[in-house]
Amino acid sequence: MNTSSTDPVDEKLPVGKLTALGMQHVLVMYAGAIAVPLIIGGALNLAKSDIAFLISADLFCCGLVTLIQSLGIWKFGIKMPVMMGVTFAAVGPMVAMAGNPQLTIVHIYGAVIVAGIFCVFAAPYMSRLMRFFPPVVTGTVISVIGISLMGVGINWAAGGQPVIGTLVDGVFKKIPNPDYGSPTSLGIALVVLVSILLITKYVKGFIANISVLSGMIIGFVIAMAMGKISFYGLGDAEWFSFIRPFHYGWPKFDLGSIISMCLVMIVTMIESTGMFIALGEIVGKKVDDKTLARGLRVDGLGSVIGGVFNTFPYTSFSQNVGLVGVTGVRSRYVCAAAGVILMLFGLFPKMAHVAASIPQFVLGGAGIVMFGMVAATGIKILSNVDFQHNRHNLFIVAVSFGAGMIPIVAPSFFDKMPVFLSTILHSGILLASSMAVLLNLFFNGKGSSEDSRSHALAAAQSSDH
Repeated sequence: MNTSSTDPVDEKLPVGKLTALGMQHVLVMYAGAIAVPLIIGGALNLAKSDIAFLISADLFCCGLVTLIQSLGIWKFGIKMPVMMGVTFAAVGPMVAMAGNPQLTIVHIYGAVIVAGIFCVFAAPYMSRLMRFFPPVVTGTVISVIGISLMGVGINWAAGGQPVIGTLVDGVFKKIPNPDYGSPTSLGIALVVLVSILLITKYVKGFIANISVLSGMIIGFVIAMAMGKISFYGLGDAEWFSFIRPFHYGWPKFDLGSIISMCLVMIVTMIESTGMFIALGEIVGKKVDDKTLARGLRVDGLGSVIGGVFNTFPYTSFSQNVGLVGVTGVRSRYVCAAAGVILMLFGLFPKMAHVAASIPQFVLGGAGIVMFGMVAATGIKILSNVDFQHNRHNLFIVAVSFGAGMIPIVAPSFFDKMPVFLSTILHSGILLASSMAVLLNLFFNGKGSSEDSRSHALAAAQSSDH
């Protein structure tokens, strides 16, 4: 149990509870963790054995970088419950590199390493943006993060993406997902969702803390009974596989690739800023400039580690931020335990193969709850903003929400814009963040002291109750 002298973020739980809670975090982020290696491996036309190696390397690095982020080493690590995984912002540029006949996988790793170093040195400067994030901006950004992610959870519930990538005669092609939206997928996702809600309402103690894991287990058992689980290939997977640095050779450096990847890291840092602020609100811990810089440095260090160990750029995983809000378990050691589990998955491919057999529709019910929790956290912050006496705040929220929704409701909206802007224009989180910061500067000035006073007054009043 937590004592008054111990911050919940620093609470050390028994090994059994850490393992169960850590596994819950792993299963929630697993599908996202292995998606990027599958996409890039397919785009590079790599053999199945090489794609399997990329997945193992990715899981190992996910775990290692998560440990650094949650526990902290020197000036690296935010020391909060954060899970790290490969950023999807890097997929577009890396697929473009894969399609360039003059570039190889080692050019991708060279760009990833240089971009990671750039991020490490840029982190302290990016962290100074905190003064531009008063409650009206913070609440807007966090709400848009949650809403942006709802599409992921909804697609999970339907059985994956409407269009999926697959290898056909060694060529990566996109085809319609034949199982998308099937009654079975939707039904099991609903069972998972209802199970989580029932456990949360009627069960107390530790079981309530693992409501998401429990709901997923129920969905998994039902899916297995219906013959929807396949362990195909488990027998071919190795028991142990060492992740060797520079497996494909020494990195090579292409200036255009490096510039595009550095741009990705800028986008990643801005998105991570929103994630860390959201997490700080959820766990009740202030995220100041120095704390934010420590967290952003790990995005960079993680990318360097990724380039060395044959994987890709890393960032905080938002679904796990939502999970912290759902479970109420704020201990960073839970994510450290999850990091150890991920490293084991990377070293023991059979374990990873079993986890990978969980259907996406089982994750769907949990995803809707978790991503909704992130959006609800943003709305909670906005509830403390003064809209009555400062109508300008309504404009800030309204226009920022609209900008953030563009890539979600109209994915082809910016298709005729220059290609080098695609990374920026297709990030709803980045568009909403930029718009909210600029409009707040225009209407309120950089500090938005009025919002800050309102936020502080509301916090004081709630503490009195």
